[in-house]
Amino acid sequence: MLKKIFYVLLIIAGLMALTIMILYFWFKDGGMQKYVLENYGKPAIKNDYLYDIVYDGLGFNQEKHVLVLFLNNTELRPGGGFIGSYATIRTEKGTPHLLKVEGTEILDNNAVSFVDTTPPDPIKDYLGVDKWFFRDSNWSPDFVQSAKKSLELYTLERGVSAKEIDYIIGITPTVVQEILRITGPLTVGGMEFNADNFVEKLQWEVEYGYAKRGVKFSDRKKMLQDLARMAFVNFGRDFLRHNAEFIELAKEMLREKQIIIYAIDPLMQNKIISGGWGGEIKQNEKDFILWADANLGALKTDLVMERELVYSLAPTTSGKFTAKVSMKYKHTGGFDWRTTRYRNYVQLFLPLDSELIKVDGAMRYEKSKEPAIISQGEENGKKWFGTFISIEPGQTGELSFEYYLSPQVVKMIENGEYELLVQKQIGTVEHKLTLNLDFGKNIIAADVAEKPENFGDSSYKVSTDLRLDRVFKVKLD
Repeated sequence: MLKKIFYVLLIIAGLMALTIMILYFWFKDGGMQKYVLENYGKPAIKNDYLYDIVYDGLGFNQEKHVLVLFLNNTELRPGGGFIGSYATIRTEKGTPHLLKVEGTEILDNNAVSFVDTTPPDPIKDYLGVDKWFFRDSNWSPDFVQSAKKSLELYTLERGVSAKEIDYIIGITPTVVQEILRITGPLTVGGMEFNADNFVEKLQWEVEYGYAKRGVKFSDRKKMLQDLARMAFVNFGRDFLRHNAEFIELAKEMLREKQIIIYAIDPLMQNKIISGGWGGEIKQNEKDFILWADANLGALKTDLVMERELVYSLAPTTSGKFTAKVSMKYKHTGGFDWRTTRYRNYVQLFLPLDSELIKVDGAMRYEKSKEPAIISQGEENGKKWFGTFISIEPGQTGELSFEYYLSPQVVKMIENGEYELLVQKQIGTVEHKLTLNLDFGKNIIAADVAEKPENFGDSSYKVSTDLRLDRVFKVKLD
């Protein structure tokens, strides 16, 4: 089943990511000579947090245990993607030892009789699950909170080395795809796997293609083993030639939240947060948006969903500002073995004092005539509003939240200094992002700048993407 696909993806992604970080350590700041260890003493490279994290995580200071979560971002969850598989790794003096790798459903099924934790309401309502299992643990879009919950449930379910875990690392399939863009395609059994077809082709061949090739059901895993072996051969062969690309890729995947890290040790966690690799909800006193999607029972449909996040605001005669955040969805897939109607629970995170006016596009369930359920709460110093939307294959859909802007943001506009942070969801690839902000007063300067044809008025119009977190600063007259 699909769990076997997740196993090989996890092994390739996790070990390749570890290999990249190990080799980063070797080549840091211009040469292997800086990695010369005397009795495994620490080289004198100062003020490099990533170096410190890699050094500690690889067990050079002392033995470490790492829980690796495979976050399948073709099935988005608030904390990056459905945790279809996981691995537990022990590291010592730079050498990783794989203790366990398996599908999360195995651990969860073994724990059914003694797990009694209650899941968030959307998991109960839209998945029909009445217990909170490890596979669903990353419900928070803040990876710090998700990682803590993952470890809590992993421990409750008696996972291997649960009480010894030092680091939790989340990795998405995007990491594997980007590695293949550097190494080039892999050919196994006459079949080519490349960055564009890797995930889909692998799923197809393991689930259906093996029978057409005359391979026994019991032997279909051999292709996965051959594929993993070839991937490591190619990676090892190409590293010296492309080391700068691999090192930059590791940094890029961290910036884009395709690799995300949490450390139990507060000192190392502070370094992770300072480096921007922790995936936490950012704390600020400015304007803020984080839109988090949760695929609930829609297979791998996020693979075929196109998104555009649109944010607008305008002054009212009462001195308030109305704001509207919308997500436009386009479903480009169909009903097949991999995709279906998109069933999505949304949480929108905003400044704490935001006041909801209305929600458009929400529904109780797909095709239900009952009123939609709109929930709200607070998390990590932010106000959130949540609801459900469903989109049929080949159709478009839009969900929007209209609200009064937080008084602290209004005061910022009145004082002529506006700043907005739009934080991307962990695991998302490259949403479109459109801003149309009417401040009711002229714009003097902006970072990011508008197009020249939009200069000279009170409206700030920008179109970009959410490949990274985006910050916008506007100086007003």
